[in-house]
Amino acid sequence: MSSMEYVKIRDLTLSKIIVGSNPFSGNSHQGPRRDMEMRHYYTTARIKEVLKRAENQGINTILARGDHHIMRILMEYWDEGGGLQWFAQTCPELGPIERGIDNAIFGGAKACYIHGGVMDFLYTNKKLDEVPAAIEKIKNAGMPAGIAAHNPEVLEWAEENIDVDFYMCSYYNPTSRDKDPEHRSSTTEWFRKEDRDTMVEIIKKLGKPAIHYKVMAAGRNEPEEALGFAAKHLRPQDAVCIGVFTKDNPGMLEDDISLLRKHLASRSAC
Repeated sequence: MSSMEYVKIRDLTLSKIIVGSNPFSGNSHQGPRRDMEMRHYYTTARIKEVLKRAENQGINTILARGDHHIMRILMEYWDEGGGLQWFAQTCPELGPIERGIDNAIFGGAKACYIHGGVMDFLYTNKKLDEVPAAIEKIKNAGMPAGIAAHNPEVLEWAEENIDVDFYMCSYYNPTSRDKDPEHRSSTTEWFRKEDRDTMVEIIKKLGKPAIHYKVMAAGRNEPEEALGFAAKHLRPQDAVCIGVFTKDNPGMLEDDISLLRKHLASRSAC
């Protein structure tokens, strides 16, 4: 792949590679100490630098939480001429799903999806009745609507019961969300190969585009293997989300993009 590829979600065009924001928010999935390291490192200036570098690589989309920290940073970035479009994730710590959707609308998001932990929690506790109305609220605001999930069964339910425009599909299901929809930094997490294998099989059956995420197992997988695996399983309509921590490697963003491009090009040549 000599240049960035693009896919469509409803009327939006988005890059095949999307920049993720968990490191920007200090959500390392590696424990409280690593969370704080990311929060201290990722100042607004450093986050904006990464976003500008992403644009230079042909990326046109960021996935980020609909919280006030992200909204403030994106407002400043856009005011300074930044061009990435925002796909907003609802935030359980803000309260009801509708609050996160309101933030997405107010904050200038181009699309919105329901938090994966929330979807896992609602599915496990048989409380999914509120999801259709939330999807409708997103669509009524003129945005493509989606859901995220770590549990593949949630995606199977969604295929049968709601009309979304896209799916956010986590390669790993690292913790139980039966009692709490939020990620707790001190909670033990597991990243099992069999979960990844199950998820990519489910993705094959989905009727709408999928954004593959947690492909690196929150930094546990070697990039060469992880991105090769993702490239193998990306459908033509799918995209992949990659978060980077440039304190560990200043060129991490460019390195990951180069690896994924290499594997996609190799797959196309076969």
